[in-house]
Amino acid sequence: MNLKLSAAAAILAATLTSASAFAADTAPADLVAAAQQEGEVWSLAMPDPWANWKETWADIEKLYGIKHMDTDMSSAQEIAKFDAERSNPTGDIGDIGQAFVKIAVDKGVTQPYKPTTWDSIPDWAKDKDGHWCLAYTGTIAFMTNKTLVKNPPKTWADLLKGDYKVTVGDVGIAAQANNAVLAAAFAMGGDEGNLQPAFDFFAELAKQGRLLFTDPSIAYLEKGEVEVAILWDFNALSYRDQIDPSRFEVCIPEEGSVTSGYSTIINKYAAHPNAAKLAREFIFSDKGQINLANGYARPIRSDVVLPDEVKAKLLPDSQYKNARPIKDFEAFERSSKTLPRMWQENVLIYQG
Repeated sequence: MNLKLSAAAAILAATLTSASAFAADTAPADLVAAAQQEGEVWSLAMPDPWANWKETWADIEKLYGIKHMDTDMSSAQEIAKFDAERSNPTGDIGDIGQAFVKIAVDKGVTQPYKPTTWDSIPDWAKDKDGHWCLAYTGTIAFMTNKTLVKNPPKTWADLLKGDYKVTVGDVGIAAQANNAVLAAAFAMGGDEGNLQPAFDFFAELAKQGRLLFTDPSIAYLEKGEVEVAILWDFNALSYRDQIDPSRFEVCIPEEGSVTSGYSTIINKYAAHPNAAKLAREFIFSDKGQINLANGYARPIRSDVVLPDEVKAKLLPDSQYKNARPIKDFEAFERSSKTLPRMWQENVLIYQG
């Protein structure tokens, strides 16, 4: 017998067995079969670059043969789309900020599903019935273009002393921008129910003519149109490495920041509900959680062991010492509802 061919056959057999076992271990067989009958899954706000969704969708297609299509939008827009398209849905699963999960459930547009790894998800990060569960967390960070800013800010106080433009994004609409406001509030003595310190801070930037509302997307950053952006650490790190690591510095503001998360929600009226459930199942598997970390997001399951090369892509733990999670969700929900009006009255009035 040819030993090389025998070894190759053994490796191939092991690989196929491993793939089959992986599929069986992470998802009930009846769910896999039902999802494969549907054949595709339509997601909202789960584009390839964000948190490395690209690798997750590729794995789902490779393992189960499920095709994928995404439409990018904000958390608020996702919920509105699910609600507006009840009779003709074009989204099966979405990814929304933690501040929006209760709004989605109260709106009646979600359906529950508990993945098989449910027990390893912390209680604070999931709905008891399975309507939502955080897959990963992010912490608000500063991303500075070092070719445009000589002294990259490391604190909120640094931002006020600079002479560069700062962009925060679409406050009142996007979860990332809303959490940027909350992060500033935390750093300056506020809390989930008191965002006034943050309004005062951003009003001062606006008065100086240094506050921008440009979306801190990779396209704007690559063009050099953004000097300092306030955004999730996983987005900042991903954008930095995609463009040019030497051009950008990413840090967690030293005085304080907020750590929050993003949750999948499955559309109650989904055209492909089983494929959506299978997608959630994979996202919470070991491989799905590693994929998120490979996209710079910190996975919610602490029992998943990250490969060294993946762990090295994240910021050191020491930078997160003054970052804190949301504790009073009801208070922040109330604040989020009034945020568009309060932002207009306290900050936008100073825009020239």
